[in-house]
Amino acid sequence: MLFTGKSISARGRSALGGRGGKPLLAAGAALLVLGVIGQYGPADEAAAATGARAGEPYRPAPLAWGACHDLPPAPPGGPAPRSLECAELTVPLDYSKPRGKTMEVALIRLRATDRAHRIGSLVFNFGGPGGSGIDHLAGGSAAQFKKLGTRYDLVSFDPRGVGRSRPVHCVGDKRKDEWLAMDTSPDNAREKAALLSRGRAFVKGCANRSGETLPHVGTVAAARDLEVMRIALGDRKLNYFGFSYGTWLGAEYAHRFPKKVGRTVLDGAVNTELNPIRFFREQAAGFQRALGHFGRWAAQQPQAKANAKAKAKGPAKDAVVTRVATLLHGLDTKPIPTDTRRELTQSLGEAGVLTGLYSKAMWPALWQAIQQAESGDGTILLALSDALFQRSPDGHYTNYHDAAGSIYCASTPQRYTERDVAKALPAFTKASPVFGPTLAWRQMGCTGWPVKGTPTHHIDAPGAPPIVVIGNTGDPATPYTWAPALAEQLGSGVLLTLNGEGHGSYTTGNPCIQKAVDTYLLHGKPPVNGTKCQ
Repeated sequence: MLFTGKSISARGRSALGGRGGKPLLAAGAALLVLGVIGQYGPADEAAAATGARAGEPYRPAPLAWGACHDLPPAPPGGPAPRSLECAELTVPLDYSKPRGKTMEVALIRLRATDRAHRIGSLVFNFGGPGGSGIDHLAGGSAAQFKKLGTRYDLVSFDPRGVGRSRPVHCVGDKRKDEWLAMDTSPDNAREKAALLSRGRAFVKGCANRSGETLPHVGTVAAARDLEVMRIALGDRKLNYFGFSYGTWLGAEYAHRFPKKVGRTVLDGAVNTELNPIRFFREQAAGFQRALGHFGRWAAQQPQAKANAKAKAKGPAKDAVVTRVATLLHGLDTKPIPTDTRRELTQSLGEAGVLTGLYSKAMWPALWQAIQQAESGDGTILLALSDALFQRSPDGHYTNYHDAAGSIYCASTPQRYTERDVAKALPAFTKASPVFGPTLAWRQMGCTGWPVKGTPTHHIDAPGAPPIVVIGNTGDPATPYTWAPALAEQLGSGVLLTLNGEGHGSYTTGNPCIQKAVDTYLLHGKPPVNGTKCQ
């Protein structure tokens, strides 16, 4: 799985409820959508979308919007189910064979409230890869984009391989419980053999259950789907808002269809030109840095002040970081109980800590979870882990985990070996003593994958209009340095910086960021390149 998008869906958020249904935290980074029924696009546009010859265009069928089904419960403030509309976009399964088999990409929309001044559609991707845009919108994300929803139909979708769009399936719920609890930072030959065996079994499960789909998921195919979507929505240009992995997808679209780029915002930018080893090593450093920022905050809380002298030496921030590291290290050999039948293992505990670092709003829950775990109860940390992996309280997972691995492996050509990991491990551990080893071993997530990944290529968008690229200096999952790199690669990138905490910027509620983005999307005026918000 790839941590490039804090994609806690509504179903994942349900895992964060405590005893008696009391929420343990308010999970935040999700978003919304909307679409418009449009006319067929010109033949050359359709041909470009599919890669067909000019004389053989692929023409998307009209979108038949109707009532949505099987949506997660909307939280307070979320859109009423009757206000949401859903449709299916028919696209080629294989873009090299546009007249061959087809598949459906599931869409959802919330229509603009000011119809007289409607601009068009604003298409969202909330990250992942593997996150369901439909669940995000229906789960209440639209409230964060209410202002944009006055003049845009807010549109989102489940990318191919995800959720309702020909979902990839690799393993069942029971096996996921077992595998996610396993040690992902092996310390001995037995643990290493178990981890490698699990990887092989996962790949085999994906091939057996979804072998026909695997060659046709990935970032390039999803970018082509966006172009077919634009045509079907009837929009002259694609207006797009991408978060985390969604910035990679948006950049790929801009690279392939620069003349069709509309008002585009890429928040929590991914540097698409990094090889996986450097990508995950820099991400490890980002999470370690965020843990330090959390430690500084936690050290100022009353509980930490009361215990600081007795429990640690040195700076208070470092003392908190040491407590987290000690807790996770202890779980390696001695998991602790929870209020479920599952124990909190080191891997689940680490995932819970990572989840809590995605948003400053989660820090109080994370701090509570750490103290509870230190006392021998891993309930809250397990709930945080379940939110990350999108496991509901009844034990059912969405296909997020399966889709994330499948999409990522289709989007990169590198296939690493155990020797590669061993060589990289010291640098990963130096970058992050807490998270580095696990992220180093993640290099083997695509080893043995049955499909070749898309070769790495330079991302630029010659002739595209301004594309706003946002970076948050405290971002753990997409380190800030990736934002200026992507802005430069695109050529027309306009860099907007938040000196803040958490993954992404717009959904933090920072008024400076929101004003700059809203002004651009609603009125077409981008911020000055290099603008900084506090």
